[in-house]
Amino acid sequence: MNYFMKNNSRLIYIVDDDPDDRQIILDAFLERSPQIDYVFIENAETLLESLYTAEIELPALIILDLNMPGMLGLQALKEIRANKQFSQIPIIVLTTSTLHQDRKISYELGASCFLHKPDSFNKLVEITDSIVKLWLREYQTLAPVGEPEGR
Repeated sequence: MNYFMKNNSRLIYIVDDDPDDRQIILDAFLERSPQIDYVFIENAETLLESLYTAEIELPALIILDLNMPGMLGLQALKEIRANKQFSQIPIIVLTTSTLHQDRKISYELGASCFLHKPDSFNKLVEITDSIVKLWLREYQTLAPVGEPEGR
């Protein structure tokens, strides 16, 4: 175990086998959070390999699809949560699945949040903005404070 490993508070792993979905998710994050770093990961096996071979920094957050070829997202979630080195990384399941069983198992295995992929880009921007505000508070964009009205 590397005791010097820390979370990079600006880094999000986007894990999805569909390159179009990865790009759309990234574009949605970039709409309101361009200061955050993102890494695309194509499958659960590569996710685990990336975590195990990270030498200095781990991601602050993982966005995880469930339905991928090879190892499913649920299996990766289970393995990540079983490892003390990675167990505190928030994992948000973002999936097309609407099955109650997938939601239930995701939470049982330690998902921080379970979200359905929306059918519009604007809704996805709202979701990604909320993710940043809830999970990466220090990087949310703050609007400048103006003078009080009436002055």
